[in-house]
Amino acid sequence: MSAAPDGRRMLRLEVRNAQTPIERKPEWIKTRAKMGPEYRQLQQLVKSEELHTVCQEAGCPNIYECWEDREATFLIGGSQCTRRCDFCQIDTGKPADYDVDEPRRVAESVVRMQLRYSTVTGVARDDLPDEGAWLYAETIREIHRQSPGTGVEILVPDFSGNPELLAEVFSARPEVFAHNVETVPRIFKRIRPAFRYERSLDVITQGRDAGLITKSNLILGMGEERAEVSQALQDLHDAGTDIITITQYLRPSPRHLPVDRWVRPEEFVELKEEAEQIGFLGVLAGPLVRSSYRAGRLWAQSMHAKGRALPEELSHLADASLGFAQAVG
Repeated sequence: MSAAPDGRRMLRLEVRNAQTPIERKPEWIKTRAKMGPEYRQLQQLVKSEELHTVCQEAGCPNIYECWEDREATFLIGGSQCTRRCDFCQIDTGKPADYDVDEPRRVAESVVRMQLRYSTVTGVARDDLPDEGAWLYAETIREIHRQSPGTGVEILVPDFSGNPELLAEVFSARPEVFAHNVETVPRIFKRIRPAFRYERSLDVITQGRDAGLITKSNLILGMGEERAEVSQALQDLHDAGTDIITITQYLRPSPRHLPVDRWVRPEEFVELKEEAEQIGFLGVLAGPLVRSSYRAGRLWAQSMHAKGRALPEELSHLADASLGFAQAVG
């Protein structure tokens, strides 16, 4: 392998990664396809309307459950990222100019899919003066305008920690403001060289100070030690994180970081209990949990824990906050 899928020459790191064959997954990492009526209806709609979601394009293992809940995730800002994280399958390169009409189109997809809850994420856009802050904020505003009965969770890069750029996103008032730390300080720079651990924590703190429900994610199996995970959980809680998801790293291709270890289901159970004891309001931990998994339910659960009433237009999510299965197996 001498070239990446987009034809560019592979980085030395990618060449080194590719020397390790793709690892065989353990037997506990599997998903069962449960195609309920809501999923089937949404599947037909997405196909007939030629709609695009991260869910089907990334082959997410949780698509059956999330679509059954009428939840979906959208990627904005283009298909190329100005940064490279060693676990991420999104290509690195010089992005094209973004389409200012994209927020409207995403909102139209939300309406057509009759979503109860939507997650919007995107690539880092260091090539833009505002690093894409307007695009994220406008997408939130458009979804709220076109589909007021749909919750919006925004998963953002760090905008270089710039308070003015973050304030642009905060002003759109997403139901959840998410920024994923992903790993522990010791290996952070190697895995996420364009990000900074402390800066990411500060981004979450700024979201908390803006009065938003905040969320982050940790990926295990990239070289961290168990005690470091506990410390990262404490750091995230101290920074103001309300919701945490914890998942297993699955290597996207030979070019990416090799898997260091397979975390057993019982460790995820322990981590879930530990995170709850630390004080997180919503926790999901499991091999196939992704940061947008059961997102609407976690938001409703967190609102309940804070003693906040759900907005009337989102009251249909109230019953989702109780009694759902934690994805730990």
